[in-house]
Amino acid sequence: MATATKKTTKTTEPTRKPLVAEGRYVYAVGRRKTAVAQVRYYADAKAEALEIVVNNRPYTEYFNTFEQREACVAPLKVVGKSEAVKISVLVSGGGLSGQADAVKLGIARALVEHDALVRPALKAEKLLTRDPRAVERK
Repeated sequence: MATATKKTTKTTEPTRKPLVAEGRYVYAVGRRKTAVAQVRYYADAKAEALEIVVNNRPYTEYFNTFEQREACVAPLKVVGKSEAVKISVLVSGGGLSGQADAVKLGIARALVEHDALVRPALKAEKLLTRDPRAVERK
């Protein structure tokens, strides 16, 4: 009886270079409906301008509408850090509106994780509250 040998070929995935530099970061998760956003807030990064990268694309390119873009930067505006920060986000599930709200909650949680003194300001604007509404089962 002959034995069949299986050839194993090693496939290499193309490596994607992240747009945000590696380094120390604060990690937080935001959720909305079925969207989940994994946020990395680079606290020690030296940034010249606001740099939010969503799924390896700038947030202004990823989110189409003005409301979605404003939802992403709302926690930064409340805290007063909307000038020069680096944030990397991986978001999946849901639609663009739900993803934008998930990013908003994730950024707010990352800011609180980095500096607990901003919690009252974010809490007053209701940016730390997860919206529990989701599609009901039939």
